Amino acid sequence: MPSAIYLASNSPRRRDLLRQMGVRFEVLLFRAGHRCDEDVDESPLPGESPDVYVQRVAAAKVAGGIERVLLRGLPRKPVLSADTTLAVDGEIIGKPEDARHAIDILKRLSGRDHRVLTSVAVTDGDRTEQALSASLVRFGPLSDEAIRRYVATGEPLDKAGAYGIQGRAGMFVEHIEGSYTGIMGLPLYETGQLLALFDIPPCSALGAHVS
Repeated sequence: MPSAIYLASNSPRRRDLLRQMGVRFEVLLFRAGHRCDEDVDESPLPGESPDVYVQRVAAAKVAGGIERVLLRGLPRKPVLSADTTLAVDGEIIGKPEDARHAIDILKRLSGRDHRVLTSVAVTDGDRTEQALSASLVRFGPLSDEAIRRYVATGEPLDKAGAYGIQGRAGMFVEHIEGSYTGIMGLPLYETGQLLALFDIPPCSALGAHVS
């Protein structure tokens, strides 16, 4: 069966979550060196709040996705993208630059609350719809040894906030308020509501391939 949407994301977690919903999709890959497929600049703007930032980046990603569809002459269908960031004391916390940075981030999260924000955007080229999921996560106290052991696994290095709740870091989480799948990177409730606006209900046939 044909796919219902394009996914403008290289995140394996978002692919898994769309499959969980039963939504058929094709992945739009970034082609390094191609002028029209440059990654979105995810640098925060001066004075930009985390909520505004994550929605701006998600909108830019989905706009880049529909542009790739048009430039490559692909069949027209909606494009979905998302962006996730953490906020601590109003400060945007993105992906760590290296292992040392990951350790510093996790020390900062130890024994306290932080917010996880995921914005989902869908466009068909004529209109764009967007939703924001905001969740509160509390880590228990983390020892330096526990942080070092976790960072040594390599798991936190490509994740906003230097951890993945669905992975080994799940044992750090004392409490959450909000959307577990939103913390993972794609809130299923909000995503389903957005797709319904484009007449795309969850499908019974699963599957995906890459464009």
